Amino acid sequence: MSRGRESAAPRPRAGLPDRQVPGQRGSNRRNPEGARDPKGRKPLRRRPAGRRRGGACVINGFLVIDKPEGITSHGVVQRVRQWAEQRRVGHLGTLDPLARGVLPMALGEATKLSRLLTHGKKSYRGRIRLGVATASYDREGEVISSCEGPWPELEELEKALETFRGAIRQVPPPFSARKLGGEKAYRLARRGEPVELAPTDVTIERLDLLDYSPPFLSLVVDCSAGTYVRSLAHDLGRMLGTGAHLWELCRTRSGPFILEQAIPLEDLAALGRDHVIPMASATGVVSYEVDVRIARRVACGVQLGRQELRGALPQGLLQLVHQGRLVALLEAEPGLPLLRTVRVFLEGTKG
Repeated sequence: MSRGRESAAPRPRAGLPDRQVPGQRGSNRRNPEGARDPKGRKPLRRRPAGRRRGGACVINGFLVIDKPEGITSHGVVQRVRQWAEQRRVGHLGTLDPLARGVLPMALGEATKLSRLLTHGKKSYRGRIRLGVATASYDREGEVISSCEGPWPELEELEKALETFRGAIRQVPPPFSARKLGGEKAYRLARRGEPVELAPTDVTIERLDLLDYSPPFLSLVVDCSAGTYVRSLAHDLGRMLGTGAHLWELCRTRSGPFILEQAIPLEDLAALGRDHVIPMASATGVVSYEVDVRIARRVACGVQLGRQELRGALPQGLLQLVHQGRLVALLEAEPGLPLLRTVRVFLEGTKG
């Protein structure tokens, strides 16, 4: 007896997903509302771009917080997440619990700019205590040496400060987030393990003495990212032969963000969304206004030619903006007709 075609069960094609079964839990729904979980357990629901649970709009931009002493940078991130009611929040450069001042927060799509803005220049006001050296290079660390003077004369102090101006090699503090063998240095130091970090290249553009009333001195520091004022205090004390540690620190600038625009953390709960700084105004690169057609082309991965943007193009980074919203960061490379796409931002593709 011959077998009919209808009696044979269809064989699934190798390498292809099972056929869609409408309404079945875990089915491969080929539509914008959901797709199969990688393990086939349940459909994944995709929310429209720019929205979070409950349908509320995601906040994209920057918020500058004036961090008080006694709280970690991650603690501030948690507070901003609660305020914004969204998970996608990060800070642009750690500020020690002992320090206060400018702590920029990136929200939503602005987190894509973290790498660019974290490497911006920093400014600090600091107070150093001579005569006491500590394990952490600040006032909270274990005392490892101390003296009662005599204190250096002003001329000797100025001469010592001069050696730290310009490009220098600096060893980060053992109690820092720098990694050693894949583990953060401060964790090794807390366990009493030896921490020997390699020196790094940093630049101190400005190092001005504001006040000298032994055993305390106050400084203003303008420096490159990655500079530790704690290490500066420790190294200064070693050079003067007295020992020293950082007594207090305030960051007054981080990249384009300054203390005057910072919001005290205690005022965050009552803060309106209008205090969020748009992404397009924070990058510091040349802007080009484009229409929605070009914005969507870039969002779809199309590389633009130089001739598609009006005006002379600078070498290096530039940004595309549509109706005040950041579309993308592009890079103009010498001799190449096409602009390289560095980052694309979904908020800029809205009509």
